[in-house]
Amino acid sequence: MLITWAVVPTCLPLVRRRCHACASRRLRPSGRFRVNANHKLIDVWLLALCTACGITAKLTVLERMTVRAIRPEMLDRLHDNDSGLAAELLQDPVVQRRNRFDLDWTDAWRLDTDGSVHLDHDVIDVVVRFAARIPVRPERLIADGCGLSRGEVDRLIREGRIVSAVRLSGTLSGDFTFTLKR
Repeated sequence: MLITWAVVPTCLPLVRRRCHACASRRLRPSGRFRVNANHKLIDVWLLALCTACGITAKLTVLERMTVRAIRPEMLDRLHDNDSGLAAELLQDPVVQRRNRFDLDWTDAWRLDTDGSVHLDHDVIDVVVRFAARIPVRPERLIADGCGLSRGEVDRLIREGRIVSAVRLSGTLSGDFTFTLKR
């Protein structure tokens, strides 16, 4: 039997970067942009608030770009504070490197199984799809999706009753499949 699960973000992840005003290392993205034009050049920042002191930090998205170099639909999305664009830009490796941050996905995602856990079958093939690059431990996904403890999932992997083409230890952020044998 083939089952599909989805790992879906529920909100914007926290940004792990030091606040410039206090010692906190967590910023909450507001999903809003600051767009500043100076003649023909434009700067764009994604605004984030410190979780401790509430000070606004600016994460650079575009810097000193000519207005004509930006697609009009992108510019419209920036002016409209498109939350989907904010999520895309937070996951962009170029933006992360430029601003020296990484993402904390704790409590910012959920596993959708559509209630289709059929543990009574002898063999279950599960396809796990990621809606965003969310780093998650596969053991945790399997435990949550099948209603098992993490220890039991580890035992089933050791016994060869949960098998996959990818390593199930560590973290994954891309689609994978596994087979559960009863």
